[in-house]
Amino acid sequence: MRTLRQIKNLKGKRVLLRVDFNVPLEKGRVTDDTRIRESLPTIKYLMRKGAIVIAVSHLGRPEGEYDKGYVMDPVARKLQKLLGKKVIKLDDCVGPKVEKAILKAKPGSVFLLENVRFHPGEMKNNKSFSKALAGLADVFISDSFGTAHRTHSSTVGVADYLPAYAGLLMEKEIKALSPLLKKPRSPMAVIIGGAKIDTKIGVIRNFLDTADYILIGGALANTFLAAEGHDIGKSFHEHGRIAVAQDILMEAEKKHAVLLFPEDAIVADEASHYAKAIDLPLEDIEGNMKIFDIGSLTVRKFVSVLKKCKTIVWNGPVGLFEFTPFASGTKAIARTLSGLRGKAKTYIGGGDTVDALYRCGVSPKRFTHVSTGGGAMLEFLEGKVLPGVAVLCK
Repeated sequence: MRTLRQIKNLKGKRVLLRVDFNVPLEKGRVTDDTRIRESLPTIKYLMRKGAIVIAVSHLGRPEGEYDKGYVMDPVARKLQKLLGKKVIKLDDCVGPKVEKAILKAKPGSVFLLENVRFHPGEMKNNKSFSKALAGLADVFISDSFGTAHRTHSSTVGVADYLPAYAGLLMEKEIKALSPLLKKPRSPMAVIIGGAKIDTKIGVIRNFLDTADYILIGGALANTFLAAEGHDIGKSFHEHGRIAVAQDILMEAEKKHAVLLFPEDAIVADEASHYAKAIDLPLEDIEGNMKIFDIGSLTVRKFVSVLKKCKTIVWNGPVGLFEFTPFASGTKAIARTLSGLRGKAKTYIGGGDTVDALYRCGVSPKRFTHVSTGGGAMLEFLEGKVLPGVAVLCK
């Protein structure tokens, strides 16, 4: 993979920098600037080298048209504050006005283009749109691992028209996660939570051969429990994916893989901070009950397994942690992994998982690696070639 440090002379060069500034907003303010902070080393490196930085990102899902709720202005203000350097926010990402502003720029300038997903050509990887984006710059640098699994104009298409390199964050992600595809230290545990089986199925299957334990929680576990014939009441699950879950269970049995599911659960009638939550064994769940978290017995079992492991990968909370009555399972795992610092290699991925760390009062610095990509991390760990990485390796 080509990296930006291989570029000999950046002074005065216009650099189209793909970043992942898809950050949460509330009342026009960035509420979590983690992704912006993670790209600062690359931006500062380019500034020191005298490059003209043209940062481009998506924000939310505006579906190819302008949406004032997803303009990049709050992101530009936050970036400017973090950099301590003026950031020139442009009102589009292509067109004559954008080109004119960039042509006047001095070395060391930093621009932030408008939301790239305001253009329908972005997600379609439209050639004309890719060429227009590329026409703004001399070099393309991708520092957005979180979107590297997407074949879009700003992640892949521009590389057809510009020399392409990996930024410092992209390089950091690939170096950190690659050992997991080889021979990670054993025993190894993979914790998979969240809701949808389709986004997790590949990584579960891939680790059936290498992980010593695969711990399943969250609404994802409900689908597996239903596949095993358990009564899960009115719990959210993917009824249409029960057959898929059954296939994984049979495959795991053939390979003698250890899949661990909840043995008890925290149930309630509704998801709220004031819900009356009850810890019940699986066999007692029935009627209108809804599973929102793993139970105390499962917590003890999961924690006992994790404390034995030397390598742990965690993607997806094991309960509806946003609500106090259903946060104990996720909190227990976060604190357990935090306590293994220096004893085990711990890898965290997924926006919800990282959000859970903060809500549990656990610093991301306690872990070996906290990935900026959720879906990208999962696909990478499936062994897939990410299109946004492949273009950096031609």
